[in-house]
Amino acid sequence: MQKKFKKRLGVWIKYLFLYVPLFFFFSTTLAVLILKWVPVLYTPLMAYRSVQFAGDREFDTHKTWKPLEKISPSMQMAVMASEDTRFLEHNGFDWVEIDKALDAGKRGKRLRGASTISQQTAKNVFLLPSRSWIRKGIEAWFTLSVELIWGKERILEVYLNVAEMGKGLYGAEAAAQNLFGKTAQNLTSRESALIAATLPNPLKRRANRPSQYVISRANDIQRLMGMIEVPQWLRKEREVKRKK
Repeated sequence: MQKKFKKRLGVWIKYLFLYVPLFFFFSTTLAVLILKWVPVLYTPLMAYRSVQFAGDREFDTHKTWKPLEKISPSMQMAVMASEDTRFLEHNGFDWVEIDKALDAGKRGKRLRGASTISQQTAKNVFLLPSRSWIRKGIEAWFTLSVELIWGKERILEVYLNVAEMGKGLYGAEAAAQNLFGKTAQNLTSRESALIAATLPNPLKRRANRPSQYVISRANDIQRLMGMIEVPQWLRKEREVKRKK
């Protein structure tokens, strides 16, 4: 009896420490590979919000996938200026901002955000909103995966299509249409900066009815937009337009 128990225990341990990690590795890698080309049409956050606002008759989910070339260059620059100024330089984790956040915590100040666009994209696409060390570890794995498999251009494209930009609004196209009555391709620099200024808390801040804080933040974002590195794909787009 004791031998049978030990044998079964050994099998379970083998499954737990060998097969479960292997299944997780291959299944998550496959998911990331598929979404390198397939549009992300629904996310765990969208499902979470649908449950959260189930009793709100005015709540509705608005989302329209648009390829990156159909999203205003200003919108692309605005989210980088707002959320991740070193997006084109890091490998998924901004260690400069992480060090600043840790230093602020040591000095007793409120912890500042250090989450990159890559991390936010991984979180939005693959995970439910929650806080735990296990979840952080899984988020780190997905962040490394999308950086390696998708690359920066695809990461920004997915981010600009799934990021929450208002109550029930996901992605730049939904935000542009519902807040400014136009397509994401036609967003101005100012409108893009106002949308980006709401991203830390899009459920309480509105780009089309900005508070004084959002206006001030949008001003800072517009200033940063002219200072950060322009992505290669946008530089190529500008060169093509000049030749025309």
